[in-house]
Amino acid sequence: MKIVVAGASGLIGRRLAKALLAAGHTVVNLTTRAIAPDERQNPSLRRIPWDGRTISDWRHHLEDSAAVINLSGQSLSSGRWTASRKKVLLSSRLDSTRALVEAMRTQKEKPLVFVNASAVGYYGPVATGDVAEDQPAGSDFLATLCAQWEREALAASYLGVRTVVLRSAVVLDAEGGALRRLVLPFRLFVGGSLGNGAQWLPWIHYEDQIRAILYAIEEARISGPVNLVAPGAVTMDEFCRTLGRVLHRPSLMRVPGFVLKAILGEMATVVLTGQRAVPQKLLQSGFRFTYPTLPEALSHILKPSPSPG
Repeated sequence: MKIVVAGASGLIGRRLAKALLAAGHTVVNLTTRAIAPDERQNPSLRRIPWDGRTISDWRHHLEDSAAVINLSGQSLSSGRWTASRKKVLLSSRLDSTRALVEAMRTQKEKPLVFVNASAVGYYGPVATGDVAEDQPAGSDFLATLCAQWEREALAASYLGVRTVVLRSAVVLDAEGGALRRLVLPFRLFVGGSLGNGAQWLPWIHYEDQIRAILYAIEEARISGPVNLVAPGAVTMDEFCRTLGRVLHRPSLMRVPGFVLKAILGEMATVVLTGQRAVPQKLLQSGFRFTYPTLPEALSHILKPSPSPG
């Protein structure tokens, strides 16, 4: 199948493109990066420039595509959420999604499925109870951002395109993201929890993340919002204790909430609040997680590299 991916230059995007190519698909990567000559070697991978905002010649690459996947968006953790930064975070998501939907509208033969990124931040802080896909949106900045983002994506469903919005949790990956930042203080024996530790921390192993995206492409019963979270939900304290055990390090330190707020500003709400998101749609449709529990996931990701020879 021919699959168009926007935002494949990030860690998850790169892993996804690799998995799609390994499965025998042709991948068209819409990218805002400059394309180096050595990136044109694989005939099954085409890198096409776009600006993430406007419709131009790139739209022709949607012709005969089975799926369009949009992972575009500036990183939420790349700086304090100032008023100007919020505008960038919002526009980088809404503009790219709107452009893809409008490009699909121009196609005589529409893609079979449109898969668009989102986040469990859609729900806002939820202190107790399971949070499935039918939970209403929260009211903080991240929830509002996700709700607007999803609204743009779901416009594709009115074109007759099966549309899936992926409400992703924290993706555990040693090569980047939250886990990489958390591991260092533990290795230095100064690791510990953040805030009061009682907040829920939804997570997913990067391999299950990729497998779930592929599943969403292929499984026609999947549509609308999908929680991309592992079933083994934990609190921040539980997460840090487990991380300490896997690394054979203590989890004794604690960073108070007011310190994080002073450093991160409003962005601190991402780590100081959470929700016990559950993968209801995935489980009900028959998806099986390779790493359903946190000890399994962290042990696999952080296992020591084999000694040479």
